[in-house]
Amino acid sequence: MSKKVNVKKRASDIQDEMRKLKSRMRKIRHKIAVLSGKGGVGKSTVTVNLAMAYAMQGYGTVGILDADITGPCIPKMLGLTGRRLQTGPPGAFPATGPLGIRVVSMDFLLPTEETSVMWRGPLKTAAIRQFLSEFIWGELYSLFIDLPPGTGDESLSIMQFIPDMDGAVIVTIPSEVSQIVVKKAVSFARKLNIPVLGIIENMSGFVCPKCGEKIEIFRAGGGRKIADDMGVPFLGSIPIDPKICEDSDKGMPFIINHPDSPSTKAFKEVVKKIEASLKEHAKR
Repeated sequence: MSKKVNVKKRASDIQDEMRKLKSRMRKIRHKIAVLSGKGGVGKSTVTVNLAMAYAMQGYGTVGILDADITGPCIPKMLGLTGRRLQTGPPGAFPATGPLGIRVVSMDFLLPTEETSVMWRGPLKTAAIRQFLSEFIWGELYSLFIDLPPGTGDESLSIMQFIPDMDGAVIVTIPSEVSQIVVKKAVSFARKLNIPVLGIIENMSGFVCPKCGEKIEIFRAGGGRKIADDMGVPFLGSIPIDPKICEDSDKGMPFIINHPDSPSTKAFKEVVKKIEASLKEHAKR
């Protein structure tokens, strides 16, 4: 008898969380998932700089949900490492980063940088549900959700929990291995009826800072080819810039420090195309 009561109580708690989740998400105009299908493509770096590009261009307040429970890194890139979250009667509040960006991450709940999170799927799913329901996100123009590599528990939970998900932005690099896996990410979004807003090709060539010549370190054009093959928009190519890595390590958003770089210009162009893609899907 007691077990049945406990089960019903847990189910009731989950239903309550989902009601609060839907209420919180109604205040956010656009919910955009950023995924890759595989690791090592710079997805979190792209997420941070896209969010900063949105904030810089005056679209409105922006948020980032770091949904990688076991490998959170968004706070490090925004100079928020060690920040502790504020809580109050209505719930917990996101940390505030550069340009007022609101951030929620598992990193804020860990005692040290070295602390590992060794959780199975159900615990990670529960944590994501609480990030969305218990945190006071407030009114946002857009919320970027930085998903972990692959199409496992976290990614599936996010896609299913958030009502009216506006779409997914998929990040790749110019390699055949990445292209194969990214196609799976497109199929994943489509199976869940999530619009694919487009594909970004990261690490796309290197622009020499002295002569301005672009050097194709990897094979170029993979992102555009995937977009053409899968019938989705190609949002643009982000060239390699060593300063992106340096700034991320220092907790300083790259596009703020280097507003005139080719990579910054590329990020801003990607934002324009994401906006166009959002408007196109809104018409359907």
